[in-house]
Amino acid sequence: MRYMPLTENDRAEMLRVIGAASVDDLFIDVPEEARLSGPIEGLPLHASEPAVERHMSRLAAKNLTAGNAPFFLGAGAYRHHVPASVDHLIQRGEFLTAYTPYQPEIAQGTLQVLFEFQTQVARLFGTDVANASMYDGSTACWEAILMAGRVTRRARAVLSGGLHPHYAQVVKTLAKFTNDEIDVRLPELTAAPDDAAIIQAIDDKTSCVVVQYPDILGRIPDLAAIADAAHAKGALLIAVVTEPVALGLIEAPGEAGADIVVGEGQSLGVGLQFGGPYLGLFGCREKFVRQMPGRLCGQTVDAEGKRGFVLTLSTREQHIRREKATSNICTNAGLCALAFSIHMTLLGGEGLGRLARVNHARAQKMVARLTKVPGVTCLNTSYFNEATLLLPKDAREAVRALADRGVLGGVSLGRLYPGVDALANGLLVTATETVTDEDIEVFATELAGVLS
Repeated sequence: MRYMPLTENDRAEMLRVIGAASVDDLFIDVPEEARLSGPIEGLPLHASEPAVERHMSRLAAKNLTAGNAPFFLGAGAYRHHVPASVDHLIQRGEFLTAYTPYQPEIAQGTLQVLFEFQTQVARLFGTDVANASMYDGSTACWEAILMAGRVTRRARAVLSGGLHPHYAQVVKTLAKFTNDEIDVRLPELTAAPDDAAIIQAIDDKTSCVVVQYPDILGRIPDLAAIADAAHAKGALLIAVVTEPVALGLIEAPGEAGADIVVGEGQSLGVGLQFGGPYLGLFGCREKFVRQMPGRLCGQTVDAEGKRGFVLTLSTREQHIRREKATSNICTNAGLCALAFSIHMTLLGGEGLGRLARVNHARAQKMVARLTKVPGVTCLNTSYFNEATLLLPKDAREAVRALADRGVLGGVSLGRLYPGVDALANGLLVTATETVTDEDIEVFATELAGVLS
């Protein structure tokens, strides 16, 4: 394809049509403090390729990476061991170069992979159906709220205080363009989530209640009670799962009454990767399937009676008229979905359960040791692989000091909720199967030193 640059007249005409005085007007929604006023400090305007490589290598060397230090971060992005076979298989040419099957009947391999993926997600979530993936957990959460609005014909969503604040921010940002009313609250530093407060917030105008499971503080809400209350008011329950490994040990959200279950699939098959690309998971009850965003692959037989796969539903605007689409999600994160599916297949149901039990045991050992540090207590009475510690000082200061000592010691609630003084001393810590006894001991020793 030839490169066809725009002329100044072309640009002026485009700006005129959309009603913008200049290109800068297109960035008006970006906060001033987030915009660059000039070249990036520390980078030369031009340099040779070897010089750029050396410079970037020096910058990269300043990073303290997950594999090179005791690592206790979580909060929606988890370090799990990904078998080498996952990376080997997804880099096969037929997978690595595959794209959206616009002629699905000739993409049987891609469709079969997505069919298997859907089956695994539906079984994991306890839902009747699952789609062929979304961008990531946060946008899947917003798509679920949109879907609930279509089902109930209402436009008010209640977001639990236990929902990841970044997910809540994505929802609030996108709701600006739909005029949905978003009722967001802050978490309380209580041992158990305040399910009663969420239930009380449901009214006859509520389309859905959004509850994270386990929540951002590591607590496990009572989905069944919230589901009953939501259904009594004609609303839907949306459960958000940021750590799918937890479902190897705790009840599937769909079985607990959730109508729509969404989540982040990064934990299985997909590395941390500096924050992306990740993988959105989405499942729901069968009666809502035609309102589900994305697409659905199905299994059938051909004219000769042989098994085959088809694109059963495709409600994306790329496939149907835009006004009929349920979503403008334009891809399905297919390679990440394949990585998830391969990892799940290698584990199997029993393997996932064992992995979950190892994670929980690691977290129990971590919490038991860290709460022996003077001044440190644990907020939670129940948790899976992450819990909230209460420190005698601002957790942000502790996290920075720990990093200087070579320990990535959790995520401060002050970082997740800037300006909320009541949460400033909270520290969310996570232990997966990758954490060793030695890591826990180093963490405890260095934390004691930081707090003394």
